[in-house]
Amino acid sequence: MGKIDDTLKIAASQYEHLKEILPEGRYPKTYYAGQDKLETSRSGWWCSGFYPGSLLYLNENISNPIFSKEIDRVLTDLKREEYNTTTHDLGFMMFCSFGNAERLNPSPEYKEILMNSAKSLSSRFNDTVGCIKSWDSSEDDYLVIIDNMMNLELLFWASKYSKDPKYYNIAVTHANTTMDHHFRNDYSSYHVVNYDKNDGSVKKKRTAQGYSDESAWARGQAWGLYGYTVMYRETKDKKYLAQANGIASFILNHPNMPQDMVPYWDFNAPDIPNALRDSSAGAIMASAFLELKHYVEGDLVEKYNSAAKTMIQTLTSEDYIAKDNTNGGFLLKHGVGHIPEKTEIDVPLSYGDYYLIEAMMRYKHNRI
Repeated sequence: MGKIDDTLKIAASQYEHLKEILPEGRYPKTYYAGQDKLETSRSGWWCSGFYPGSLLYLNENISNPIFSKEIDRVLTDLKREEYNTTTHDLGFMMFCSFGNAERLNPSPEYKEILMNSAKSLSSRFNDTVGCIKSWDSSEDDYLVIIDNMMNLELLFWASKYSKDPKYYNIAVTHANTTMDHHFRNDYSSYHVVNYDKNDGSVKKKRTAQGYSDESAWARGQAWGLYGYTVMYRETKDKKYLAQANGIASFILNHPNMPQDMVPYWDFNAPDIPNALRDSSAGAIMASAFLELKHYVEGDLVEKYNSAAKTMIQTLTSEDYIAKDNTNGGFLLKHGVGHIPEKTEIDVPLSYGDYYLIEAMMRYKHNRI
């Protein structure tokens, strides 16, 4: 626990530094050490919720008036995205931010923003396909990515708050369709499924950010693990627990999973053991395992707890944690964004920080 407390203190120090160098109205994406360059985005980028989300967790851990003021500033700016119907990532953007803000300091304004965000997300659902559209495209293509499982938690919140089953039903339908078409027999997943929007048939399956269409892109496996764990939490439907356990088994029993439990960027990368690791995938997996262990029995409880513990131990070591005032203010090093597009390779990533901080908070408080 001492190592976690120490790492959370480092994170707080780093984020104070990040706050100082972050331009007004911008959100941190990554940092390129060779150029000493902080890369940022506007609020409409899919990662915009992770910076305020990380601040909220850090401020929850140790109250910091600097963070409180910065959280208010960023949320005031981010609020505009509640009506954004051009993205499927409103869960990442609005629930990691306003969802945590509402959990910690419930308010009518936060609730209204979350409800509007859920309505905007729901507008991208197509009943014929049975999914929320991920990427806009031309003609009859209807593209859905495994990452979209992470945006369903916002819809469950909206159904509970509004007592309207519509949002719950959309989430369940999307998860069921994804379970039917995104996964292979070994519980590994494709990244992208292209449906025909007219009849819901599958046109193509591919893995855009992984090594090849038939490979297991590590962060995609992490999104699936986390997403179906949330599905079981919210529905208590055993098929989602079975799905989460199947994905967990694929990850933990894969011959290319390193002993230190931080995965290579793709389980089928051709240059293993010299392939890059993806610390963001490890952080997402660690947080997911810390929740999933509460839903299983027998040997799986310790198996999942041990995996998460090892992941956190590795990710909080000097190999992965930045030294003070380095790494552009980010906490976690060695994230991998999109190798095929040659972007964000072996760099810090805002979502890597967020899920590692979340995992440490879950471990420290033994909560989900």
